[in-house]
Amino acid sequence: MDNLLEVKNMHVSFDTYGGEVQAVRGVNFSVKKGETLAIVGESGSGKSVTTKALMKLIPMPPGRIKEGEILFEGRDLAKLSEKEMQKIRGKDISMIFQDPMTSLNPTMKVGNQIMEGLIKHQKMNKAQAKKRVMELLELVGIPDAESRIKQYPHQFSGGMRQRVVVAIALACNPKLLIADEPTTALDVTIQAQIIELMKDIQKKTDSATIFITHDLGVVANVADRVAVMYAGKIVEIGTVDDIFYNPKHPYTWGLLGSMPSLDSEDAELYAIPGSPPDLLNPPKGDAFAPRNEFAMQIDKEQDPPLFKVSDTHYAATWLLHEHAPDIDPPEAIKKRVAGMATSSNSEKGDRL
Repeated sequence: MDNLLEVKNMHVSFDTYGGEVQAVRGVNFSVKKGETLAIVGESGSGKSVTTKALMKLIPMPPGRIKEGEILFEGRDLAKLSEKEMQKIRGKDISMIFQDPMTSLNPTMKVGNQIMEGLIKHQKMNKAQAKKRVMELLELVGIPDAESRIKQYPHQFSGGMRQRVVVAIALACNPKLLIADEPTTALDVTIQAQIIELMKDIQKKTDSATIFITHDLGVVANVADRVAVMYAGKIVEIGTVDDIFYNPKHPYTWGLLGSMPSLDSEDAELYAIPGSPPDLLNPPKGDAFAPRNEFAMQIDKEQDPPLFKVSDTHYAATWLLHEHAPDIDPPEAIKKRVAGMATSSNSEKGDRL
């Protein structure tokens, strides 16, 4: 299957009074049609900057795509002008942001906000656009669309506002949907509803999705592949099973170990020591080395390449070098991986 999106060696920097902040440092990944790629990592790892750069939504200046290619259907978005990008945003690539209240215009009726993209990109008249809006509201599970399209965002609950944002993003049948932590501001019940809604819509439209989150529980539920980001780089990438059941990077071990599990008898969570590095002055060698209890001398001197674990799985850690010592994940992480495997198999059994 051909790649819908291919990102090659992308660097994104912000020029500040203190100097150049290297927010994204040589990111490579691809997304195929109909696939969901989840990008995970703690705050400041570069997840949101990466996806906003794809749509050229980072403020320029101070931000800039310093280097690399963003190939969407073979066309390099990094080289396009703002006017050319406006024809792609909303039509071919759409984005769902974290907070629906800041994504919606409080002074416009929601029906008009959904219509905007239809009139601009699909060249529909008002009657056609209104009919399509009614279909979209039904698709995202908002009842009584006839009266709801005349209401303002403040008249909707948080979950319903996020459904409106999803409807706006889907209005023009985009080929790629970017969801930047779309359930962060919602309670867990509404989170589950929105996630199920997005999965259902993706099946119906066969669109590709990039899902940004720090919630590994969400990742297990929605993703086909997972990219783990740290300090502006992808440190591990693979299928969901690769990342959850055979993690190789110590940072991925830490993320999995810090995830609460109902199936684990051990109530104590694993904690990653220290803090992410200052990307104004990125450290020499592996950026995770100061927080890595398994760091070797080479980690402090050279940045590791992505080592191949399998055809679908790669990790940037010197522990995968042929001369590295054989080190297993900490016992706490092994227990959680075992617990997730048991839970996953139980869920599969329930569905059969």
